[in-house]
Amino acid sequence: MLVIAPSIACFLWFWVAYQTSPLRKYPGPFLAGFTNLWRLWQVVSADYAPRMKRLHEKYGPIVRIGPNLLDLDFPELSRVIYNTDGKWIKSDFYKNSSSIIDGKITYHMFSECDNVEHARLKRPVVRHYSVPSVLAMEPHMDKVIADFLNHLQERYVKPSERCQFGEWLGYYAWDFLGIVTFSKKFGYMKAGSDFDGTLAIADKSIDYLGLCGQMPWLDYWLDKNPVVHIGPPNIGNVTNIAIQSMVARLKGEDENFIPEKPDFLQYFIESKSTHPELVDEGKIIGYLLLNLIAGADTTAITLRALFYYTLQNPAIWKKLQDEVRANFSAFQIAPHAKARALPYLEGVVRETLRYHPAVSMIMERIVPAPGLTLPDGSVVPAGQMVGMNPYIVGRNKGIFGDDADEFKPERWLQRLKEGESDEEYQARMTLWNTAHLTFGGGSRICLGRNLSLMEVWKVVPTLIATFDIELVDSQETWETWSRWFYRNRGVVCRLKPRSD
Repeated sequence: MLVIAPSIACFLWFWVAYQTSPLRKYPGPFLAGFTNLWRLWQVVSADYAPRMKRLHEKYGPIVRIGPNLLDLDFPELSRVIYNTDGKWIKSDFYKNSSSIIDGKITYHMFSECDNVEHARLKRPVVRHYSVPSVLAMEPHMDKVIADFLNHLQERYVKPSERCQFGEWLGYYAWDFLGIVTFSKKFGYMKAGSDFDGTLAIADKSIDYLGLCGQMPWLDYWLDKNPVVHIGPPNIGNVTNIAIQSMVARLKGEDENFIPEKPDFLQYFIESKSTHPELVDEGKIIGYLLLNLIAGADTTAITLRALFYYTLQNPAIWKKLQDEVRANFSAFQIAPHAKARALPYLEGVVRETLRYHPAVSMIMERIVPAPGLTLPDGSVVPAGQMVGMNPYIVGRNKGIFGDDADEFKPERWLQRLKEGESDEEYQARMTLWNTAHLTFGGGSRICLGRNLSLMEVWKVVPTLIATFDIELVDSQETWETWSRWFYRNRGVVCRLKPRSD
């Protein structure tokens, strides 16, 4: 009886909550309406985004994936849910990425859910992520790209060795962020490996956040446990690099820094002078870590996906290669302005971000008063949670057509469909851009998007112009899995001197 009574009480509590929920009318898996354990399991499976897509194919554009959470596939609502009015607040999903500093939970720009406080944190540094500020770092970018070319040439082209190209794109992405952040590479390309385990630990840390985000209270038992720290894996080496670099720079002892070539560390230190009431050394460390942990991972995912999907399709690869080689010579590091002007390259980049977004999980928001009216006329009450998944919205067949599940860069280059007026074309492209949620949207859009895209625009044509790249054993080596990030692995290639 001592066991049966609590069990009955627990069942009745869940049953009453299910029956009285304002989201009960919306379709979805039965268990999802009772407990968030259901969606936690979807993340554990590492097949999250494909599973959510199959649910949308079964139930339609509205799917209930939690007791108080709806996954929506209405691209036209993205500018309502992800806007700049400050009314839509991030859910507790994001708080898990906070840190404990001096025994106190501290939130940075990503983990801070209060929009007023977020705006305050962003104010000192937002201008440093603008296109002009990022362009000022192009000399840093050119240096690390030249280093990347030399490593590939010496290690794989000259000895005619097979290259784990996907892994090298990851080493490059981390060294790239090191040099634009500290004017110093981490050294992964030099070592040709994840020599200190940081890349693997960063993967596990992001997966931890995706898992605990489904039931945020878990974080207080694991990472924020006051008795014993259980998880996530510690990224102390990156933190130490950030602290040591900042201290050396403040003391004038940073031998890598050249004042004429600014980096993010210098930008952040300057913000301490321009906004002394907001920025201290602890905030600078927070800015630096946020720059590194998410930035390298997501860009590496995009680069691997771009090369894999284009190399796998000879027709697409030839168009891209012909366009690039008509404009760039071997070992010529592509200037951003010139690369940005290549139309087919732009189509390839846009299609990669649509087809394989680095983020493949619903971006949760709390519905403000007086509620959210959906296209079917129903109203989601204030206090409930809704969101969209870049993977789902990016493959919406009502927006992108019946071939939305195909990798097709040409879709971005078709100026007018048959019988489509200029006004209709502009409306369609506006909707397509609205459905582009890879970097989020509104006031909480990813600050590093300009840096990430510039990295892609520069390194992709430089590699294609320099080497003949041949995909090896594509089906055996390529692997994808989805938790918070839509991760990928593989892209084993043979690199040869440019044939023409």
